[in-house]
Amino acid sequence: MAALYAALQAGQVGIFESPTGTGKSLSLICGALSWLRDFEEKKKQEEARLLALEDKEEKQPLASDEPGRPDNKGSSGEPDWITAFVQKKEEQDMVNKLKEEQIRRKKREERLEKIRHNVQLKYAVKRKRSEEDEAKRLLQLSKEALSEGAGAEVLEQLDHNEEELILAEYESDEEKKAASGLEEDDDDDLEEEHVTKIYYCSRTHSQLSQFVHEVQKSPFGKDTRLVSLGSRQNLCVNEEVRRLGALQLINDRCTEMQKNKHEKKSGEETEGKKRRVSRATCPFYSYEQMQFLRDEVLVEVKDIEQLVALGRETKACPYYGSRYAIPAAQLVVLPYQMLLHEATRSAAGIKLKDQVVIIDEAHNLIDTITCIHSAEVSGSQLCCAHSQLQQYMERYRKRLKAKNLMYIKQILYLLERFVAMLGGNVNQNPSCQAVSQTGTVLKSINDFLFQSQIDNINLFKVQRYCERSLISRKLFGFVERYGNPATGVRTNKENQRVAGLQNFLLTLQQGSEKEARTLQSPPVEPENEQLRAASPLMQIEGFLSALTNANEDGRVILNRQGTVGQSSLKFLLLNPAVHFAKVVKECRAVIIAGGTMQPVADFREQLLSCAGVDPARVVEFSCGHVIPPENILPIILCSGPSNQQLEFTYQTRDLPQMMDETGRILCNLCNVVPGGVVCFFPSYDYEKQVHAHWEKTGLLTRLAAKKKIFQEPKKANQVEQVLAEYAKCIKRCSQSAGQMTGALLLSVVGGKMSEGINFSDDLGRCVIMVGMPYPNIKSPELQEKMTWLDKTMPRAAGPAPSRVLIENLCMKAVNQSIGRAIRHQKDFASILLLDHRYARPAIFNKLPQWIRERTQVKPAFGAAFAELRKFHRGKSDAL
Repeated sequence: MAALYAALQAGQVGIFESPTGTGKSLSLICGALSWLRDFEEKKKQEEARLLALEDKEEKQPLASDEPGRPDNKGSSGEPDWITAFVQKKEEQDMVNKLKEEQIRRKKREERLEKIRHNVQLKYAVKRKRSEEDEAKRLLQLSKEALSEGAGAEVLEQLDHNEEELILAEYESDEEKKAASGLEEDDDDDLEEEHVTKIYYCSRTHSQLSQFVHEVQKSPFGKDTRLVSLGSRQNLCVNEEVRRLGALQLINDRCTEMQKNKHEKKSGEETEGKKRRVSRATCPFYSYEQMQFLRDEVLVEVKDIEQLVALGRETKACPYYGSRYAIPAAQLVVLPYQMLLHEATRSAAGIKLKDQVVIIDEAHNLIDTITCIHSAEVSGSQLCCAHSQLQQYMERYRKRLKAKNLMYIKQILYLLERFVAMLGGNVNQNPSCQAVSQTGTVLKSINDFLFQSQIDNINLFKVQRYCERSLISRKLFGFVERYGNPATGVRTNKENQRVAGLQNFLLTLQQGSEKEARTLQSPPVEPENEQLRAASPLMQIEGFLSALTNANEDGRVILNRQGTVGQSSLKFLLLNPAVHFAKVVKECRAVIIAGGTMQPVADFREQLLSCAGVDPARVVEFSCGHVIPPENILPIILCSGPSNQQLEFTYQTRDLPQMMDETGRILCNLCNVVPGGVVCFFPSYDYEKQVHAHWEKTGLLTRLAAKKKIFQEPKKANQVEQVLAEYAKCIKRCSQSAGQMTGALLLSVVGGKMSEGINFSDDLGRCVIMVGMPYPNIKSPELQEKMTWLDKTMPRAAGPAPSRVLIENLCMKAVNQSIGRAIRHQKDFASILLLDHRYARPAIFNKLPQWIRERTQVKPAFGAAFAELRKFHRGKSDAL
């Protein structure tokens, strides 16, 4: 806590490592909020001092104000009285600003205090809301009755719902205020001064909820203004919108509803009889209710679930209500993506200038930034989007303004060229077009733009058009309406030809009917589900946005497979520092924290030095574990029971003797280790191969006599079930003193169980790491990243940056996996690293300090086995 406080005070960038079970979350909360409380106190004292000075000066007029004084020239060449006047004006402006801030703060505190103590106020707001709802309902009924009496009007050959599918007139960037009405309005609402605050972000919503509960329990829980932010997918309370499922669809539909609301306000009188269309608006988007929700959020600490429940109860939108709470909040809790992605950050109204950012669970930070800013589109998505957009343009050509048509034609051209780069023709079924030259090609952004002949198109403008016109949302609505072959799109011009849109449906199916017939059950339903999930144009927008990165910071990967439909274009970000630099530059201090941050070199070199952070500003802090030294036994084992040297390289690991030796080690261990044993393999394929070999040689049967064997499933939805059965088996064995002593879980590094899952107590009394999980060095993405690092990183004495990257990726994965076993102060476990290469100094030094200090290197199996038996017997006797 002291180190964190000092780093925040000095405005540094801190890399903090605190193993799980050491109270990391509580230390972050108490350290950061103590600093914030002291900072606010100092600010108030400074304000009071300045205001007191102002009062004194008002009572004593300045000597320079006396008349008849000669003009003395100052060093700047200006007369003294001008310099004094300017200085006085600056001081006066500052004092006025402080006074305004003070008034605003007092108002806010009074308002929140009133809500805290006045229950009646809550019910008054609720009652008013229900009265408004009833009035609206009656008004709607009257309107319907009137329209039935008058008879429905027919709108220029288009029915009522179809009006929503037509793109509104688009104003380009030259008119500076081309942003949608919603965004302009939001800016007004968010104009409130942002107080100094802490942004805390983590990877998942469950981790954030856990953190919020820790804040609630902490001494700061009662008087901290905390707001939890999330995506619309997590916070939306409008069931009609929630049902859309895919995040992109929810975002677009919500934005469209806000747009409709603003258009409705501005255009109610002007539209009159010209077009009687009631566009859908969101009943939860009520400014008054959202203001009330904002105050409720600030009064008491709430997590996402409580926020959603409050939104439903008060009929107010939690997504926008929580955004209104940002300026006055002291602690903002949000997911990674929201903070690290600039467009999302500004859309949410997050201002980082002079604020504090804490990034927890940051061991994957580099990968996360890379993933957020990378994008991939398949050939079938490109052809499908082209087909849809072409049909849309034909259908509404007469209703679209010139600028819309121009941009649609540009997008169609881009799609055509992208498919051509994959070696296909956009007008043919991608599943039936074979690719002549298969393989993977990497290109720089500029080369890709030139070779695909789209370097004359301004991608920034196209990207902005897609964002503001909501074209992908309109296109999705159009496909929803006409995607069914029964309801074809008919254009007068082409003699009611329906084939086009039905062709695009064929396009969507990855394999042709011929291929489907060879399968036992053709996957028609999942395909249709995918179609419903999102419009392909939404994916393509992400790819276009990625192409606007600087040429040297990324690469385009052309992955040509058997058919055009299976081929893909992928943008790979090589330099995550460009996006992180903006965060570091604006913030007062940034803390990168995690349970296992080793090896730290990656963060220093790839992220911070590339982002232009002064090395003197970076501090590192690593604390030991709270468990006593005798509760952990890490061993590096160099050879097995039959003296076979353990070296699991790609060349040797498939040898039968290596797989046999691994099996013999496990058999011996299962005899002395109680409870659960978790064994990590480098990949799913290798785990499967070893399992099959053991089955064939009878080793599996010997293992199964002592421990019930479980395998990690590939599907995420089966993980919970396997874990539950694994835990149940261990519990059953501990209660009945039979021959079976527990369970053995065969798991995979980087899989579902190597991160975020606790194997505490009996669930993980021994963790075994088979070999070293080096990444696939033949992967084109990794090769490109290695080449880029060797070119851009300063070469110090020692191994090349690309070699260091490979080792770091491997050891990060190892550290994450072996950290699963020790989860609290009284926990104990043994850790076995099966490969003599772990003993090499370069690798050994990349283990977490608290494990490294206690690790023993054992050249022979006998000594290691004796040590393990002694450790587990001692612990069993103590229990």
